[in-house]
Amino acid sequence: MIAAMMTAANLGARVTGWGFVVFTAGSIAWSIVGISSGQTNLVATNGFLTLVNLVGVWRWLGRQRAYEDGGKSATQASRRSAYPTLFTATGVAGLPVTAPNGETVGKVVEALVTCESGKVSYVVISASGVGGLNEVLRAVAREDLGFSCDGFALKRDRAWFEALPPLADGDWPAAPAELPKGDAA
Repeated sequence: MIAAMMTAANLGARVTGWGFVVFTAGSIAWSIVGISSGQTNLVATNGFLTLVNLVGVWRWLGRQRAYEDGGKSATQASRRSAYPTLFTATGVAGLPVTAPNGETVGKVVEALVTCESGKVSYVVISASGVGGLNEVLRAVAREDLGFSCDGFALKRDRAWFEALPPLADGDWPAAPAELPKGDAA
């Protein structure tokens, strides 16, 4: 149960990787029980699960951790350099979004980037809800947001943001021209 919570929480490569370590320990323990009690099906099933879990350990504590560490190091180095400050595209999910008065209105779920230019087209923001329950998703065009390494800032007030119609599950706009418009009031 602990390993399942660690992997399901999606708290980064290290936590997920250690969740797979716990899964691996559990599958090895069940394999030992199967061997000692003569239950070949238990041994076969948990032997296979051990292999799958070891792939998870390699993937999350090896490769994905290296990717996250590389992105973090570039981000930190850019803050100390003369070059423009960088942030990772994968790092935008979960960043806070604030209104002009500094009040947090939600968090970034995803940024949609145009293939031709590589520029952000719009950002999907989750408002309210805890753990995805009762959450409302709204799309905000790039020009209505200020970007920073620590979050996003709406260029309009909270009332404007809340007037935007919610996005339907799995049905997001293809282009900024299709974005729902809130009242400019």
